[in-house]
Amino acid sequence: MAEPQGTFGEIYVIAEGGINHNGDLDTAKQMITQAAAAGVDAIKFQKREISLVYTEKFLSEPRESKWGNTQRDQKNGLEFNFLQYQDLCNFSKNLGLDFSASAWDLVSLEFVESLNPEFHKVASAFITNRDFLQVVASYNRPTFISTGMSSYEDIDAAVQIFESASCPFMIMHSVSVYPAELGSLNLSMIKTLASRYSRVVGYSGHEASVSPSLTAAAFGARAIERHFTLDRSMYGSDQSASLEPDGLRRLVAGIRKIPMIVGDGVKRYEKGEEEVAKKLRYWE
Repeated sequence: MAEPQGTFGEIYVIAEGGINHNGDLDTAKQMITQAAAAGVDAIKFQKREISLVYTEKFLSEPRESKWGNTQRDQKNGLEFNFLQYQDLCNFSKNLGLDFSASAWDLVSLEFVESLNPEFHKVASAFITNRDFLQVVASYNRPTFISTGMSSYEDIDAAVQIFESASCPFMIMHSVSVYPAELGSLNLSMIKTLASRYSRVVGYSGHEASVSPSLTAAAFGARAIERHFTLDRSMYGSDQSASLEPDGLRRLVAGIRKIPMIVGDGVKRYEKGEEEVAKKLRYWE
């Protein structure tokens, strides 16, 4: 299967909430509500088991935040527990959205799988972690695989793992800079990856504007993932690379028009052209 199922036959739009909720359940629900109003297909957050993702030395380092005085306090403050995630999952589905979270370790991956998500997402940081990829593929859920910071050899290996497991997946072109400069986006890679792997490709964007994702859709991206926030001025490292609600609405509205505008490439008289031709064309 070349692409995930469900509404994936059209351009599938994912609002990546990440950790932009800052550990506040009400903020996360406001994000979900705004994402649904914008017309996206899915909302996604991120999940980490702090003691596995970071070293004890790092976690004990000082960091002032509203949660405390150490890195551990700050990192723990951004996380939701299982009951909170269940609440967010149910809240999303009641609004008609698919739900998932990017896992940053194997314990968190099992945590996310237990929520029965519509899909999994492999962040660019994990495309070289073959043990992690094999576990994701074993779940046989539709999976998006971001390809930032990677070589063809890295992508080849990931593709081989998912194909061997017969797990449906979509490669996502991505540039892992937050926010990414427009000149670094190289959206032509969407067509390059589609040709190399003979499958549809998506785009995971970290730029601050709407137009690159529209261009990606016009280039054939069948899924668009964009970081999303209620307000870029909020606390957090990903806020500046995120779209606010108005930007997300404009993005979705534009994406929904792309298939109609791009068309099927078949040359024909379009509606009204014959009448115009009678008036304007030179006839011998």
